[in-house]
Amino acid sequence: MARDLWLNLPVREPERSKEFYLQLGFRLNEQYVGQDGSCSFFVGDNQIVLMLFPESRFSSFTKNAIVDSQQGTEVLFSLGANSRDEVDEIVLKVEGNGGTVLRKPEEQGGWMYGCLFADPDGHRWNVLYMDTSKMPQG
Repeated sequence: MARDLWLNLPVREPERSKEFYLQLGFRLNEQYVGQDGSCSFFVGDNQIVLMLFPESRFSSFTKNAIVDSQQGTEVLFSLGANSRDEVDEIVLKVEGNGGTVLRKPEEQGGWMYGCLFADPDGHRWNVLYMDTSKMPQG
């Protein structure tokens, strides 16, 4: 089984995207910052890496067209939050740093609280706090 997970995203303005993720609290991987504007971040407590590549570089190794993430959803990434307050804090950071809140924080099913947002390039993210003590059994 693989040890790590790397999420690779094309971005239009690498510096803007880098700053957006820094403001959300992602940890910059100082060992990988490319001269072309590419960079990487560590996500959460596990070995998950978010890689950002200028669109031209991204398409050079995928050998495929890049979808217009402003018009459609190619994937939905989900982040686990430690509390409802953390979900609310992330929403404020998204709004203040060039992202778009697509669904304001709301309770779902009596045990989940979350929101949906898009980064400046339109990549969609879900942030969820799950109170498993209230999760329906069975």
